[in-house]
Amino acid sequence: MIWKRIFGRSRDDDTPYVLYGLLVTQARSPVFYTEMGVPDTAEGRFEMVALHVHLALRRLRAGGQAGKELGQKLFDVLFDDMDQTLREMGVGDLSVGKKIKALAQSFYGRMQAYDEALADDGDKLEAALRRNILPDTAMAGDHAARLAAYVRQAEMELAAQPVEDILLGRVVFTQPGKAEIEGAS
Repeated sequence: MIWKRIFGRSRDDDTPYVLYGLLVTQARSPVFYTEMGVPDTAEGRFEMVALHVHLALRRLRAGGQAGKELGQKLFDVLFDDMDQTLREMGVGDLSVGKKIKALAQSFYGRMQAYDEALADDGDKLEAALRRNILPDTAMAGDHAARLAAYVRQAEMELAAQPVEDILLGRVVFTQPGKAEIEGAS
């Protein structure tokens, strides 16, 4: 059995991990935390990873059965990572399952809210981001507008990339910079 894991792995087995790594790297872009008001906390980082995984899952829907399968694997990698992170943070074995279940439920709720908001040209996306990611501060509205502009731009960028590339674990995001942020306000 162990030999199969070592020698029997195909490149397809690595794809969800590679894709997840790219999404996490994007979600950890400092600009989200320094310029867009996302709290630099475990919760804030989870929210940004979940947002980027959601965007990738939306794009994978166009990939037919292969997209559906990779999407499920990506979801599994996300929650395996959350499980490991909780354990590293000192959460006890008996509590991890409950916390993962709660995170999964919140992830599904956010996916639904973001899907509905992205289908709307109004301010639903800003409201969903403000509610789920941004703290209630005087700058929350401005930060929500900037973050919403980034999300819409990222979704367009993903839509422009061939789904075949994403199925191979290749995805490219434009790094949000100060110029893009200022242009979004």
